[in-house]
Amino acid sequence: MSLFEELKRRNVFRMAGLYVVGAWLVTQVAGTVLPMFGAPEWIGRSIVTLLAIGFVPTMLFSWIYELTPAGLKRESEVDRDTSITSLTARRIDRSITVLLVLALAYFAIDKFMLAPARNAREIASAVDQAGAASATKAAASPAGTPATNASSAAPGEPSIPTIEQDPSIAVLPLQDLSQGKDQEYFSDGITEELLDLLAKVPKLRVIARTSSFSYKGKDTPIADIARVLHVAAVLEGSVRKSGQKVRITVQLIRASDSSHLWSETYDRTLDDIFKVQDEIAAAVVDKLRISLLGAVPTAKPVDPRIYPLILQANALVAQNNPAGNKQALALCEQALALVPDEVRAWNALALVSFNQVAASERSIEDGLPAIRAAVARALALDPDDAAAQSLAGRVADVYDSDFVSAAAHYQRALSLDPANSDVLYNTAVFLAGVGKVDAGIAVMRHLAAHDPASARVHYRLGDLLSRARKYDEAIASLRTALALSPQYNGARSIISASLLAKGDPAGALAEAQAEPSDTWRTITLPATYYVLGRKGEADAALSDMITKFGKDASYNIAYTYAFRGDADKAFEWLDKAVQYQDGGLSEIVYEPLFDKIRSDPRWLPFLRKIGRAPEQLAKVEFKVTLPEAAAQ
Repeated sequence: MSLFEELKRRNVFRMAGLYVVGAWLVTQVAGTVLPMFGAPEWIGRSIVTLLAIGFVPTMLFSWIYELTPAGLKRESEVDRDTSITSLTARRIDRSITVLLVLALAYFAIDKFMLAPARNAREIASAVDQAGAASATKAAASPAGTPATNASSAAPGEPSIPTIEQDPSIAVLPLQDLSQGKDQEYFSDGITEELLDLLAKVPKLRVIARTSSFSYKGKDTPIADIARVLHVAAVLEGSVRKSGQKVRITVQLIRASDSSHLWSETYDRTLDDIFKVQDEIAAAVVDKLRISLLGAVPTAKPVDPRIYPLILQANALVAQNNPAGNKQALALCEQALALVPDEVRAWNALALVSFNQVAASERSIEDGLPAIRAAVARALALDPDDAAAQSLAGRVADVYDSDFVSAAAHYQRALSLDPANSDVLYNTAVFLAGVGKVDAGIAVMRHLAAHDPASARVHYRLGDLLSRARKYDEAIASLRTALALSPQYNGARSIISASLLAKGDPAGALAEAQAEPSDTWRTITLPATYYVLGRKGEADAALSDMITKFGKDASYNIAYTYAFRGDADKAFEWLDKAVQYQDGGLSEIVYEPLFDKIRSDPRWLPFLRKIGRAPEQLAKVEFKVTLPEAAAQ
């Protein structure tokens, strides 16, 4: 009898299946139950480790021993004629079937019942924690008197501000009431349009998109939303679209007592959609009793033939995944084929192209010319478009190393739309890249306070804090990003780098290995293995990074060599990064992993070559006045 047949006869394969299914079920249940009791993470890891270790002994046991009517006996002691291995096989098969049914039942319950509730709790908790600092600051009036109202709040819980002391609003996602329920991109787009329009109103504090949209599809009481986001009013409603006809219903609610300040229903066509937005903005300003020196900001109309295409493209761009980017690009091109002179379509085309190049979905040779052409066309059509100016700043900063021009573009964008979250985000990254890391962090803290449920903002804040060597704060911000978006690419890698700098290589390795992005994980592991003294694995990981991403991650390879103290290789790869136009070079000034070669005589000449030497950056004149300060 062959070894395979003997393994089969002794039910070793069946025991392996039973063990694997049972172990999977145990780990899944433990992963759900242990956090409920606040169990430390090492318990879960220990369970997985023990189950893995126990596999081989279990297989050996099933090979050596056999279950008989008289109990367990060594297989060599059992007469083949009296063996009941076939009966045992049927019993094991039944056991596997039962475990599989239990596993499927658990999977269904977890996915459709437990996971949504768990994710909702995690997001609510993350929003609460992230907004606490902003809520505390906003809760005090200039005179130092708490800006509270009669609404009750538990001790230590943020209170709801009054409209008189803190004119502030959250625009909740308008519900899609279209007959086919297939116009969600349109209702979401209208919500964003209203939100952006209201953000232009001086003296009105508007919660950014991500935080408002974190309540999408949830039946959360208005008072609870207002308390977490710390706003005095909430705008909610619905959109029903059928062909060119649109019905928009909105209501403005005072958060303190959930009373209606104003409501209206608009039955219009797409041609009038921007007038509706203007009327809503004017009504909000009036009902919140905001005194303006000038007129209420108005929306800039877009040709109704392509307006839905642009909204749909923007929704896909926000997803930032290969399929969504590809579809968004096609929609932008379709819109521009119909209306070649639409600035917003060119902006969307530039943005999706940026995303594709950054994610290596499109080569820089193909993507960069498309980005440049789209930005240039948008600026030619409207030099006063803030989004186009901001995108031009990104091109000048990341690809041209022309920081004077980049600063001018960002300054212009801020003067045109000082509350635009995308403009502020790009500005913060630019400030850090020209050596003004603390200023960049200040802008990012402002964004986090106004958009506490944005994983992207907390991720970038954590990134900048890590580069500023504020590692504990960085880790806390990145943990918030992960609580909001557990699979956020890169967050665990930056936590890993922060733990490495704090002297915790074991923790750094665990975070690097848990990184969901293959690209980020590959980039992070070499330095981690190196600090742990696992030279063979460090060399293999670095070789793997070069093989996989030698062109797309040349900058990252350079700082890995620098971290290892190999200056010659580091400068060799820095030259390649220049050759490949690696956008990572925009972060070189504040990247801690280059610390070991900063005293090398080749360092300053290289910085001068790419325009980032101290004397060159000193010429960059750029000042950011955040919206609140400007309104005072």
